[in-house]
Amino acid sequence: MHNVAFLRTAQRGGPKRGHTWTFLNLLYDHAVLNPRGVGHHLEGFGTELDSLGYALLTIEEFLTSATHFCVWLEACGLSFAEVGQTDCCGVWISSLQLSGEQKAEACLATLHDRRVQRFVVYLRKQGAISAITNSRPDDPYPLISFRDWLLSRRGLAGRTVDRHLRLVTQMLPALGTNSATYNAASVRRVILAQIRGCRPANAKTMVGALRVYLRFLATSGLCQAGLDHALPCVAEWRLSSLPRYLNAAQAYCLIDSCEKNGPQGLRDRAIVLLLIRLGLRAGDIAGMCLGDIDWREATLLVRGKGRRDVCLPLPQDAGDAVLDYMEGARPQIPIDRVFLCTRAPFRPLESRSIVSGIVRAALKRAGIKTAPTYGANLLRHTAATMMLRGGATLHEIGTVLRHKSPDTTAHYAKVDVAALQQIAQPWPNEEGKC
Repeated sequence: MHNVAFLRTAQRGGPKRGHTWTFLNLLYDHAVLNPRGVGHHLEGFGTELDSLGYALLTIEEFLTSATHFCVWLEACGLSFAEVGQTDCCGVWISSLQLSGEQKAEACLATLHDRRVQRFVVYLRKQGAISAITNSRPDDPYPLISFRDWLLSRRGLAGRTVDRHLRLVTQMLPALGTNSATYNAASVRRVILAQIRGCRPANAKTMVGALRVYLRFLATSGLCQAGLDHALPCVAEWRLSSLPRYLNAAQAYCLIDSCEKNGPQGLRDRAIVLLLIRLGLRAGDIAGMCLGDIDWREATLLVRGKGRRDVCLPLPQDAGDAVLDYMEGARPQIPIDRVFLCTRAPFRPLESRSIVSGIVRAALKRAGIKTAPTYGANLLRHTAATMMLRGGATLHEIGTVLRHKSPDTTAHYAKVDVAALQQIAQPWPNEEGKC
């Protein structure tokens, strides 16, 4: 491992960004590590890491682990083609002779394994090795058809489809694989056992997934019809609570907490303004593409639930914040998403939870400790209540929030206290008179 010290000493001279081949020259000049025939792969791997924004020292560490792995393959008489057929990475990790404490050895081996796995992924993309065959058994045939049915017939998002499949797969051992034998008593017994001890929201999700699966089986002729009606209803009254939102002062304080300096501040400010001004969902932010913004017309194309595309006007302050981020902070890499992670590797925001985490951090910076919730949906409710108090009608609010049913938008009428006071009836006295 003395080549690492050699590389770090040589790096102090300072290879600059975009010149990752300097590391390879250092490796080849070192007599201990000199793998033959893999130089272009190592060079391409370093260039890819550099384009993703990794620091030079991190690139050096990745190249060191990858070079050790190539030398080991050469010493064992193995080729890249055999990497895709056997667990060469695992054998190499177990063969490492590291010094120090056992816990430290395990941590260092884990680091080497992650770096080499990343190198293997790069080789697979370049076609140098074949994809490793997945040994996990395939999903049963009904689940494969169920997935296609949800995507093509129901128009559900991929995340929702995966959740339905995961829950149904969890219940399949108790249900049995022969759907022709399902009856009302058996499906009811299975779902009651599954939801026992669950919170109402989770229980409702599980019942919904099984209900949709039974409807799919019935339409396909794989089980008797009407079994979905045998499932119990979860006692959770829809729209029974008040909307949870921030008042106007808290909303402006939240916006001001996102400073206009640095990549993270510019990105977070643009995200918070879009959430508050347009009531977007966290998934809308994570999936927003560069082509969705029409700067000439000042509009934003939002791809919401049910594959419904809606074109919304882009407010001035939100548009300015997005433009400041794209011109001054967004990494210039060929990724079609608007918002990216601020640390290497630069990549899109992979999930809605990341957007909710940005809102949670902004609430903490703003010193708002009494927020009813701490996710991105809090700002969606805030946007609706601010529009309502600004004079917008429920129909206009429902259009911006892209509600399918007017009943969903009517939920926000509860926060219009001034209007409710005008229609409230006086409380009767003891004699029954008002």
